Amino acid sequence: MIKIISIVTLLLLCFYQPSQAQQKDLFEYQSNNATRWSSPENMNGVKGEGGKSNNGAKGHPSVTLPANQSVGLLNIDGSGVINRIWITLSDLSPKTLRSLTLQIFWDGEDKPAVSVPIADFFGMGLGKMSTFKNSLFASAEGKSFNCFIPMPFKKGAKIQLKNEADYQINAVYFDVDYQLKAWKNDNLYFHAYWHRDTATVMGKDFELCPQIAGHGRILGVNVGINANPKYNKIWWGEGEVKIYLDGDKEFPTLVGTGTEDYIGDAWSQKEFFNDYAGCLIADENKLQWTFYRYHVPDPIFFATDCRMTIQQMGSSFTTEVVAAKKAGAPMLPVSLEDGKGKSRHLYKTDNDFDSATPDEQFAIFYRSDDVCATAYFYLDRPVDNLPALQSLIIRKYNLKAGK
Repeated sequence: MIKIISIVTLLLLCFYQPSQAQQKDLFEYQSNNATRWSSPENMNGVKGEGGKSNNGAKGHPSVTLPANQSVGLLNIDGSGVINRIWITLSDLSPKTLRSLTLQIFWDGEDKPAVSVPIADFFGMGLGKMSTFKNSLFASAEGKSFNCFIPMPFKKGAKIQLKNEADYQINAVYFDVDYQLKAWKNDNLYFHAYWHRDTATVMGKDFELCPQIAGHGRILGVNVGINANPKYNKIWWGEGEVKIYLDGDKEFPTLVGTGTEDYIGDAWSQKEFFNDYAGCLIADENKLQWTFYRYHVPDPIFFATDCRMTIQQMGSSFTTEVVAAKKAGAPMLPVSLEDGKGKSRHLYKTDNDFDSATPDEQFAIFYRSDDVCATAYFYLDRPVDNLPALQSLIIRKYNLKAGK
């Protein structure tokens, strides 16, 4: 009996890991931390200045955001760390969510380290709200934005919401929770980058994150897919994620095995979410998918540079793929497979799917789709070398209402 109990106890210890909060000494007083909340009731969280607009009663819970203007959520000097950002809006339509950009500036820099459409930044691709919770983001009922990524700063922090719509947002509610604390030399600055290609180039990997210069850590990505209707409902997610580290050129160090494999799923993907990976939208009728993976338990560090890509590939029965190609769907042949472990490589050869034998029942091919992604990373500097946010025309192109 003692041996059985010991084995059970060992198994429980193996499968149960305390959360990060449980591992910390929650009962210890930290004299070097001063907590502040920045909200419309007390912008920047000035000590002893909260809730004064209506003699202590609720008087200023939200702000308006006029067309083509910005509203500040935080603007402080000194060192500290942002622990939580919460926002909600009076308008949560896709066109508004792609017109509003969350911008974060570190240490007085003019270029933002974060410049991302608001819903996409908060882990919801395609500019659409979802109900979910994971290790970094949450939206309890699909009506709010929560971010729990710690963001240290050395000399100052500025957060603003920029409105490029031609109409006013009547109510913006926000709460930025931060601590005043000393900067440590091994701290890294948080960055986020959003990019979209409305028609990916066949045979050219989509860049989830262009090459970053410096040392740091890849935190993860969320990705949105508007699948090309020319392929009907042929599976779009055969593409492999590649991560080029520290001088990698033509070939990367890290390579996955497929899109749904990257997020821990298999054999295509439906809606699900967990702490580190998930698929928030899987709509075969609208041909839309959004998915994420956050490298928290499996960190990816880089010393000099890093680049992250994903192939845009499809697969189905050979007869279905050939029929789609004859109907005008653009594709580049990659391989033919028999479903029993044997495959024949076709990419950059003279062979096409027309050369398939009866045993080669499955075809894999490069395709062209509408892909967007938000990449999250830490870097050793407050400004990165990545391009500016793309235009509003690109961000709002072909938006589809609803989930």
